Amino acid sequence: MVWDLIIFGPKPNNTYFMPLVKPFSALIPAAHLQSSVVTRPLEYYSTGEAKLIASENNYSFLHLINPALDHAYLRDMNQDLIFRKIAENFDAFVNSKVLVPVNRSCYYIYQVTFNGFTQTGLWTLSDVQSYLDGSIKKHELTVERREKQLAEYLYNTGLDANPVLITYHPVEAIELITQKYIKELPVIDFVFTDLTGHKVWLIDDQADIDLITTELGKIESVYIADGHHRAAAMSKMDFFSTVFMNTNEIRVLQFNRLVRDLNGLNAKDFLSGLEDIFTVEKSDEPVDPDRLHQIGMYLDAQWYILYPKPQVFDANDPVELLDVSILQNQLLGPVLGIDDPRTNARITFEGGTTPLKEIQTMVDNSLYAVAFTLFAVSVEQIINVADAHKTMPPKSTWIEPKFLVGILTNYCMHAKS
Repeated sequence: MVWDLIIFGPKPNNTYFMPLVKPFSALIPAAHLQSSVVTRPLEYYSTGEAKLIASENNYSFLHLINPALDHAYLRDMNQDLIFRKIAENFDAFVNSKVLVPVNRSCYYIYQVTFNGFTQTGLWTLSDVQSYLDGSIKKHELTVERREKQLAEYLYNTGLDANPVLITYHPVEAIELITQKYIKELPVIDFVFTDLTGHKVWLIDDQADIDLITTELGKIESVYIADGHHRAAAMSKMDFFSTVFMNTNEIRVLQFNRLVRDLNGLNAKDFLSGLEDIFTVEKSDEPVDPDRLHQIGMYLDAQWYILYPKPQVFDANDPVELLDVSILQNQLLGPVLGIDDPRTNARITFEGGTTPLKEIQTMVDNSLYAVAFTLFAVSVEQIINVADAHKTMPPKSTWIEPKFLVGILTNYCMHAKS
């Protein structure tokens, strides 16, 4: 998540493409089933966890993602049969009013709260053509296999229930509209099992809808903070579900790395080889970097701080100056033999929500040989990379919020037409 940087930005002739957004009539969970319907994305669960949830909860959106979880006969069937079962389940959800359509096109205010931190955004549909024609730029590459899986699901089911997160510089008029509506009662209000609180308000006044459409249309550049694969998978749709949160609302956390082995080196030789690349200092405490060009490393029961030497990176390049790039280009690739971190099974990524002591324990238990902790990439650095038409290394950012599936569903009825 994800949910990855997109710009609706300047075309080659230096004119700006207007971001095309529109309101929509969403399907929302019935009031008494809100916390039961929504789910984390399937990849956030182990197979056992997902099967258990599906078996115990007939209302979970998991039944609209993978019905084979609770129908063993489907597990070896072709995709066409699975998609037909999803369509059958979806009809049942609508007919029994588990999912209820909003009877008019609206924009929606979405708010999520966790650990005392509240993030608020505007839920819209955005024009797919803006992604396809090159007006949308990205800061991270996608994995083709994952993109294809999502595209097949969306094309065959028409269920767009997991939005792409887009960020932009604050717009006063949009903030004023948002503040006006959140004083009213929300149409969705629940606490999920992970203790995140979720609220949604309808914006159905036509004057406010028009103002939002106009104000978003004035913005020269907006950026996807999370959702590269979902955006890329939407190529056969007309519009895709998006949540706009301004840059003050987005939280970017670090994405740390763990490597299973030292590529045939022992710890002493590995450390010695770092001296040409980094200034290396021992640390008595776990290293949670608090500034750029400070990298933590845990190796052989010892924490270290690595300071990249100036000659090993280009400070004028928005990608090369990032610690994720320095680590990949100078150490993970040439020293540890991880040339493509997207496909190499020897490397694992842990988002900034994973405690450092848990990362340390994974190394102490010999699951991994070495761990690296990184300072979080800033929103402005993400913007700089996108504006330069460049891409970051995979897993450069852990973006909050991570969206649940099924809070609002855009049903693309003509997805297969």
